Amino acid sequence: MKNIGFLFICVTLLLAGCVTGTRTIELDVPEYSSDKTGSGDIYIGLIDDKRVFEVKPRSPSTPSVKGELASLSKEQLSSLIGRQRNGYGGAMGDVALPEGGSVLEEMRDLLTSGLEGRGYNVVNDENAPTKMTVNINKFWAWFSPGFASVSFETDLQCDVNFIGDLGDRSLDIRGYGLNKGQVASDANWQLAYRRAFVNFLEHFDSVMDAEGL
Repeated sequence: MKNIGFLFICVTLLLAGCVTGTRTIELDVPEYSSDKTGSGDIYIGLIDDKRVFEVKPRSPSTPSVKGELASLSKEQLSSLIGRQRNGYGGAMGDVALPEGGSVLEEMRDLLTSGLEGRGYNVVNDENAPTKMTVNINKFWAWFSPGFASVSFETDLQCDVNFIGDLGDRSLDIRGYGLNKGQVASDANWQLAYRRAFVNFLEHFDSVMDAEGL
């Protein structure tokens, strides 16, 4: 029993480190390759962050911030991608993208990777034959402390709307990533996100298949 108690104290101390301030992590969008071949130019237009933040949500999977929610601009909220917690599960500091980063750009990079992986050409031309708009509804990571390990989870979901030569369509694209680690390190947060990104790209590919795109 003494050994078990000592182990719990060690895990708690590891989880408690550096959780009061903002943790900044950089995300890496993977390249994606599909066996399907699409063609044509696509312009990714408006991407809107529709996530709803709460002050003290019951679930850590709900976006929240440390401090006054009302004092943060939409641009500031768009840089937040998770919330740190102490060894007892209490909400602590924010998890954010590097300065200048936003979930809008991360989602743009994700969709670009998925489209180009299918053979489409993503262009910066509003007059492209096909246009896309996106609503981001979920883009969040959290962890749940456990006795000997921590579960890092990431949940992604967006509405992708096509207008133009590919037809007017609305697609629901999702991604989920799970990583179990020992310490609340940058690498463990990043791995949960990378797995969610890969899952998102695979789901995007399968939905495009189902739509005949």
